[in-house]
Amino acid sequence: MDMRNDLFSKRPARGGVGLPGRQVQSRPPPGGDMGYDNSPRGSGMGIAPPPSNYDSYGGARSPGRPPNQAAQMGGGGGYGGGGYGGAPPPQAYQQPPPPQQQNYSQQSYSRSRPVTLRLAKVEDKTLQPQYIFGNICAVSPNDFPNPDGTDLYIRLTGRMLRGDYVVTARPTPGFPSGCVSLSDPQRTWCGVGMMDELVGELYDPASNGAPAYLGSMDLEIGFASAKKVVDIQYDQDELADLFTTSYQGQIFAPGQRLLMDVKNVPLAILVKTVTLLDPTMEKQSSEAPTLSDASARGILAKMTTIGFYKDPKTPMKLKASNKRPAANAIISPDFKFENMGIGGLDNEFSTIFRRAFASRIFPPGLIDKLGIMHVKGMLLYGPPGTGKTLIARQIGKMLNAREPKVINGPEVLNKYVGQSEENIRKLFADAEKEYKEKGDESGLHIIIFDELDAVCKQRGSGAGGGTGVGDSVVNQLLSKLDGVDQLNNILLIGMTNRKDMIDDALLRPGRLEVQIEISLPDENGRQQILKIHTHKMKENNVMEDDVDIVELAALSKNFSGAELSGLVKSATSFAFNRHIKVGTMAGVSEDVANMKVNRQDFLNALTEVKPAFGTDDAELETAMTYGIINFSKNIEPLLNDGMVYVENVRKAERLRHLSVLLHGPAASGKTALAAHIALKSEYPFIKMITPAAMVGFRDEVAKKDYLHKIFTDAYKSPLSILIIDNIERIIEWNPVGLRLSNTILQALVTLLQAPPPKGHRLLILATTSQRSVIEQLDLAGAFDRQIPVPAVRDTQELKEVLKSVGAFDGNRQDIEEAVNMVVESNANGGGAVGVGIKTILTIAESAKFSAQPSQWFADQLASQIARYSPHSS
Repeated sequence: MDMRNDLFSKRPARGGVGLPGRQVQSRPPPGGDMGYDNSPRGSGMGIAPPPSNYDSYGGARSPGRPPNQAAQMGGGGGYGGGGYGGAPPPQAYQQPPPPQQQNYSQQSYSRSRPVTLRLAKVEDKTLQPQYIFGNICAVSPNDFPNPDGTDLYIRLTGRMLRGDYVVTARPTPGFPSGCVSLSDPQRTWCGVGMMDELVGELYDPASNGAPAYLGSMDLEIGFASAKKVVDIQYDQDELADLFTTSYQGQIFAPGQRLLMDVKNVPLAILVKTVTLLDPTMEKQSSEAPTLSDASARGILAKMTTIGFYKDPKTPMKLKASNKRPAANAIISPDFKFENMGIGGLDNEFSTIFRRAFASRIFPPGLIDKLGIMHVKGMLLYGPPGTGKTLIARQIGKMLNAREPKVINGPEVLNKYVGQSEENIRKLFADAEKEYKEKGDESGLHIIIFDELDAVCKQRGSGAGGGTGVGDSVVNQLLSKLDGVDQLNNILLIGMTNRKDMIDDALLRPGRLEVQIEISLPDENGRQQILKIHTHKMKENNVMEDDVDIVELAALSKNFSGAELSGLVKSATSFAFNRHIKVGTMAGVSEDVANMKVNRQDFLNALTEVKPAFGTDDAELETAMTYGIINFSKNIEPLLNDGMVYVENVRKAERLRHLSVLLHGPAASGKTALAAHIALKSEYPFIKMITPAAMVGFRDEVAKKDYLHKIFTDAYKSPLSILIIDNIERIIEWNPVGLRLSNTILQALVTLLQAPPPKGHRLLILATTSQRSVIEQLDLAGAFDRQIPVPAVRDTQELKEVLKSVGAFDGNRQDIEEAVNMVVESNANGGGAVGVGIKTILTIAESAKFSAQPSQWFADQLASQIARYSPHSS
């Protein structure tokens, strides 16, 4: 359909009157009625037509026709039909020209001058309802003369206003000059008080080209008075028709408030969002942006699509229709993730909406036909600081429903017998009462349960101090979620860091069936979070231009949302430090007004704030004290193999998990090579498990739990590397007495072979000096690949090692002398060495402090060669 034809109705023009008894001129036309129309379809007041030579939106008046004649032709008809004193207009006036032919640029706009205005009331009580329920402001004809007697668009500005607001105003005879009347909803919208001073001037909707029309608008509707509440369902189609008829031709913007009278019941309406439409287009674009900022405004047309959303604070009921199936949508139409202060969770929110909320925006009748129940429970789990509690704190802004009940898990527990179970029952009491009264028409009751693992541990685990209260709380929660009396109007959102501790019965379908991992943000997510935390800095120009959010997001691998917030705070502390007076701790320098946070502040913060699930660079650098020395032709291929395995895990579709064993003589550099491969991989999560870290545990069970926790932490990152150093010591292998810890051995075998969860990849690098023992214990079979790490085999490789580290102050003659002494001292193998590179490097480092470095080095190394030589007894 051509929108230009649809934009203007073919029904008889109302001469600027869309509701009963609308006055369109300074005096009523013959037979006209200024008061309410008592038609059975409701009462209200007339719409405001476009200014001057237009009697109604799309209803052009013939040039030169007297105003009263135009008014008589259009009538003053009531809602839904013709009114008093007017024959229908001739056929020539029923189809006005398309919008592009209309001329809004009138001489009155060019002559417009700002007028200082104060608030005043319309004293005529018979006119007050027309202005209040018609969304009309009264102004003086002396301030805004309009011989045609039609309504005008006036833009209000002022020192006390947050912006500019366009209202529909009517020059009213007898109204005092320098004043304007604003209803309570209009004053709330503009944010003005009774004593504030305003500036008003005529507003030309075509000042920037063609006037903007509304393609669609979302309205929040509820009862305006607690004393006038009716228990009926309001048909959305009828409300939309009444709204269009009442206010067609008026300009609306997001945030605007007004009152509409429906069968003597005042309804409060809030404009949530609008979609602007260019009427010169052949058809409406499906990609027209939905706007929620107050600067977006447009004219209400007959073809404007209107959607209603119930005000969650009132008990109003909206009846769904085929035209508007999303009548009871619980997602607020002007909701934005940025307003919630949450970033990096777009995919998670998409899943949450699809699983938990999508079925609730459709009419109950359709859901009944499908024969399904709404999702009743959802579990958000993941590492600390990723935004689970923040979602709970901000979810009220996202939902167009009653305020959620928020409870922390430990608050449920009570020392009195039965009180903990009673606390659970109280959470569901309101939902049960409403569901018994209204059934599926009941509103949604949301319960947010933080730290769910505190009260919903596995039954039989002894939680609750032996009293069984923990089991009773779980049983009570299960019965309320999916008991005999099922509720279909509840949604329980639980949050925990320890999903493994929650009773399995709670996680099955029908209870907390939607389980969403809120994991560490990826690079794009970190960009979103950093933009949120630095938004005010940038807006207020206290952040230097050299700060690159993209760069910071790349450098902050494995940072959680909370840690990124800490990063920004740390950067500001460095900026503060530059503006503290020298020699004082509390004095602020005079140039503090010029303080700005720069790139170096953020780089300094990155050295100070470390992610809990990131890479401990200090530990890895300690393992690589001497770096990597290519003393042998076998070292480079060894490193290449390691990087191949890194890329396999990173990119291979089916190879998401790989375990590699590096084996070789003691002190041959296995740990250094593993650390080097891990650092070069640039994986966001790298963790080293060493025997020293397990010394402080009391028993085998504690050590096993520690191993399990390390692997669990690794699964929280999309790409992880675990280095298990000296694996024979971790399993407590001993050649005599009690040989090993079977508990830890079996746990390691299981963890080495278990694939990571979907969406996560893990590379395991393990080192051992006792490959024969690993083979005996059948542990070698748990590794997918093995890399042999050689010792320094001969004197030629020994020379390369000493030259690379600058031994003996880099004196080549001393190096040759030391190597020759080693050969002479080696009675078993001549030029053979067979000692680990780490042993050689530590001996060379110690030789610096000897009176005869070369001789001391040769003697010490010869003893080590003799120790590890296969010829030694």
